[in-house]
Amino acid sequence: MGVLQEVAELLPAMTRSEKAQVLQWIARDLGDAFPGIESMPGVCGGEPCIVRTRIPVWVLAQAKRLGTSEADLLKCYPTLRAEDLANAWGYSRSHRDEIERQIHENEEA
Repeated sequence: MGVLQEVAELLPAMTRSEKAQVLQWIARDLGDAFPGIESMPGVCGGEPCIVRTRIPVWVLAQAKRLGTSEADLLKCYPTLRAEDLANAWGYSRSHRDEIERQIHENEEA
């Protein structure tokens, strides 16, 4: 039996309070999920990238830091959408140390 099937069978037996607790756990677990950002082994060294592209988040974060406007980024990367940039900025804020490390590593390369 799969995990989802097990959950489907357990839900009816749970109280409202227990269901609320499960929802809190799920929300906490998904709290650092960023739609539109993915890290895949073998793609850009596993660094987080914008989905549908091979544009690493750190590249966009560094460009923004250096003064590149969002409009210019969208012109330079025609596959990007405004929502991709919003996702990248959110990811960068949440993973500041990781992004800083990636920028530093790539500047040294």
